[in-house]
Amino acid sequence: MADILIVEDDKSINELIRRTVRMTGHRGLPVHDGREALKAVDQKVPDLILLDMNLPDISGFELLKQWKQIPVICVTARGEIEDRVRGLNGGAEDYIVKPFAVEELVARIQAALRRQHKEQTYYRLGSVEVDTAKAAARKDGIPVELTTREYELLKVLLENKNIALSRDRLLDLAWGIDYCGDDRTVDVHIRRLRQKLGMEDYIRTIFKYGYRLEI
Repeated sequence: MADILIVEDDKSINELIRRTVRMTGHRGLPVHDGREALKAVDQKVPDLILLDMNLPDISGFELLKQWKQIPVICVTARGEIEDRVRGLNGGAEDYIVKPFAVEELVARIQAALRRQHKEQTYYRLGSVEVDTAKAAARKDGIPVELTTREYELLKVLLENKNIALSRDRLLDLAWGIDYCGDDRTVDVHIRRLRQKLGMEDYIRTIFKYGYRLEI
């Protein structure tokens, strides 16, 4: 589950975004001005920031300069090309203009989180270690033999950690886009991964949807 800071002074929009973030399985942390946002980041660095550029006290463009190491998506009514370019050149990960479709915001949040974790190749989850560069998994220091499909599924979950993935999406990513079998084969492979690696507390079932690896 990722922590996503929502910096938006309009309370109704802030609440809409918070509900959208929660729908994706993440934790939305709402603040309503720039000073609140700076204080929140000082207390705990979030995984992602959704930033309105028209705040009552500090310009969003000024805040961007201070958050160079944190992924930021600008969510703003400022839709002129000059503003978009300024935001992206200022370090924003993405730029969404209001009014936005909830589905688009969800997709952009998930894409930003995927990019954030893309370069990671070594993962440790309790007693389980996975090195995707070497296609190797260990539990309690002992190598665990996984089938090619089990490994590909585990890799997809790790590369999309804390993101809820539907069964169809898991099939596309781990089996290939042309797979035409029953999507319940995902359930079978998830069960085997849980058994072999003892990952019941990490691989969460999303009711009537799919799975999420929580780290």
